[in-house]
Amino acid sequence: MKKIVVITGLVVALIAGSAVLQAQSTPQKEHAWLKQLAGEWEYDAEATFEPGKPPVKCNGVESVRTIGEFWIISESKGVLLGTSITGITTIGYDAQKKKYFGTWIDSMHSHLLHLEGTTDAAGKSLTLQTEGPNPAAGGKLTKFKDEIEIKSKDHKIHSSFMQAEDGKWISFMKAEYRRKK
Repeated sequence: MKKIVVITGLVVALIAGSAVLQAQSTPQKEHAWLKQLAGEWEYDAEATFEPGKPPVKCNGVESVRTIGEFWIISESKGVLLGTSITGITTIGYDAQKKKYFGTWIDSMHSHLLHLEGTTDAAGKSLTLQTEGPNPAAGGKLTKFKDEIEIKSKDHKIHSSFMQAEDGKWISFMKAEYRRKK
């Protein structure tokens, strides 16, 4: 009798585990949202590094591809203040946690940023937040957020903000992306 109870328990656990795995491996609408970012892009950006100083202009290219049905990986290349910079972003959606997660690395910093966020109710923008060293504050950990707004299938805007000590978000970078034709 004990053997039957143990075997029945194992069968139930296997069925439940299989259902959870299947739910986790079924693409959601949030995964489809990421696919619109895939492609080859060109961008023009302005970055403000000090209040009251004029913004610095830069431009570059971005190549975004899907990894299966669940992830995107982006590689952007540009020139900032006369220095070439390469950045790599990964973004996916965790259906259990109901949030987007990702990472950011670049050729100018040694810190790996962990991204977490959600889309707005209309599904037009994705906001990702992180915490990382702020070079302008001697490396002090600062909260950052990035907003990717879809304007059309060939136009997106990426805006970056940092949180000031008073809790207000300060815009420090805005990039206009156009899909390469």
